[in-house]
Amino acid sequence: MSREKGYTKQNFLKGLFIENPLFISVLGTCPALATTKSIEAAIGMGILFTIVLICSNTLISLLRKLIPEEIRTPSYIVVIATFVTIVKMLTNAFLPELYSTLGVFISLIVVNCIVLGRAEAFASKNNVFDSFIDGIGMGVGYTMALCIMAFFREFLGTGGFAFGNIFTFIPYFKLQIIPKGYEISLFTTPVGAFIVFGLILAVMAFYKNRKAEYQAFLQRKERQRKAEEAKAKAAALAAHKPVEEAK
Repeated sequence: MSREKGYTKQNFLKGLFIENPLFISVLGTCPALATTKSIEAAIGMGILFTIVLICSNTLISLLRKLIPEEIRTPSYIVVIATFVTIVKMLTNAFLPELYSTLGVFISLIVVNCIVLGRAEAFASKNNVFDSFIDGIGMGVGYTMALCIMAFFREFLGTGGFAFGNIFTFIPYFKLQIIPKGYEISLFTTPVGAFIVFGLILAVMAFYKNRKAEYQAFLQRKERQRKAEEAKAKAAALAAHKPVEEAK
């Protein structure tokens, strides 16, 4: 039971950190660059994406033994397209502001590399529960990555954060941190999206390299310590041997 709980936790957390779809696998970059002008839009895109991913993962895992090998990929696309259509219609009906903000990128979830990749790499080979957890983990990880990008873009591009423009069921609220006229509108453009995305990847690569260098340093120190201990033992043994011979 404890092993199963540990596997479930690991299966969920890998989508957040180890195999984050956007920052580690660098997948789904097109909607990430286009829908991260605001935190609200990023959250909306992440929620819709997560719903499609969870539903498609679950259904594909449920039908994995019934789908012939020859039509596996087309079948996955049909399943994903079905859920995308349902999500698109519900969004248009109940959240029209989100629908108009995301636009064509809701439909493009059908061909999103993350959704199709998880169906091919995980859902088609694992049981329903594990595929469900994998969908949640990858969806939350992608949403978290979108929100990180949106945080920097909205803050630097508008000077603050606004809520209630897209999710109109909550009261409108705007927090202006940078005074008007000092914000950098470049970050609300596609160029700004590329800059933010590149800087985040650069920081992560720097951290990863420094961590690898530190681990290599610790390994060298450990090997050096063991070598010194072995040398000290050899010296002690050599010093003790003449005494025994003399006796």
